Amino acid sequence: MRRITVTGAVLCIALTLACSSVSEPDVTDPSRGGSIPEGAVKVTPETDVFPPVIHSGEWADPVPMPGPVNTAGVEDASVISADGTVFLFFFTPDGNLPPEQQLLDGVSGIWWCRKTGSNWSEPVRALLAESGTDHLDGSLAFTDNTLWFCSARQGNFNPIDIYTAEFSGSGWTNWQNAGQQLNQEYTAGEVASTSDGDSLYFASTEGGYGQGDLWLTVRNGANWSTPENLGSVVNSSWDENLPCISSDGNELWFTRSVSGMGYYGPAIFRSVRTAGVWGEPVEIVSNYAGDPGVDSQGNLYFTHLFYDAEYNKIEADIYVAYHTR
Repeated sequence: MRRITVTGAVLCIALTLACSSVSEPDVTDPSRGGSIPEGAVKVTPETDVFPPVIHSGEWADPVPMPGPVNTAGVEDASVISADGTVFLFFFTPDGNLPPEQQLLDGVSGIWWCRKTGSNWSEPVRALLAESGTDHLDGSLAFTDNTLWFCSARQGNFNPIDIYTAEFSGSGWTNWQNAGQQLNQEYTAGEVASTSDGDSLYFASTEGGYGQGDLWLTVRNGANWSTPENLGSVVNSSWDENLPCISSDGNELWFTRSVSGMGYYGPAIFRSVRTAGVWGEPVEIVSNYAGDPGVDSQGNLYFTHLFYDAEYNKIEADIYVAYHTR
């Protein structure tokens, strides 16, 4: 699961941006498949040493997302439109590729596809900058035709800033920096937007109850309110990150760095809001699971990391647990 606050990574990217004169390759060349290293291992559910485990009868057992999304590379940081027809995700051909190489390889970044009937189209790379500029982007949230994404590019307030772009129906337009207040004053990490775009839930390692906490800021005209910590019911002494908010605003999904049930790696939790108060988070998916996203039908999309029996990371895919109630 991608984090956009990793110091070493952002310093590498910042240095590359400052020194590089290499123009970005055409967004359709090379292809995802052609960029994956020879000999890369494609893990399947049958060969997965630590398959994801679901703990609620509200969802079916998780399965790899259907269609042409997953490869032997790394698919991560997925977001889906409320109606379940537009899907975005981060791709890089090799999880061991350093960020300064991802910046210039022509394929690492946000890809997207559309659903027609029951079929997903072949993903294409999202164009979110002027041609010929170097940038590395990761998707964060997609609500009401607005994409929130993080980007390493020249002109940022920080090495990696939050941006927005508008969906035209066939592509992405009007990409712009989300502003100094969010990026510099609040140092917002991964963000999740409510359906009206007026409330942002975000992760931050500054202050709080543990290694990373979830916070809320509300739009007031052109400004954002002083962030409020979601409190000790939601946050713990561990690391809460990668939030997602349901379309009705009453379910907060997030990743916690450890399972509370003894499973391996990070796990996905859900907190339900009742009478304006967030309830105790419940662990929903375990075993190297994180970066959740939900559509209006309650289908749960998330990243599953594949490790071998010696705990060496192999690759990552997007999984889905279909809502059954």
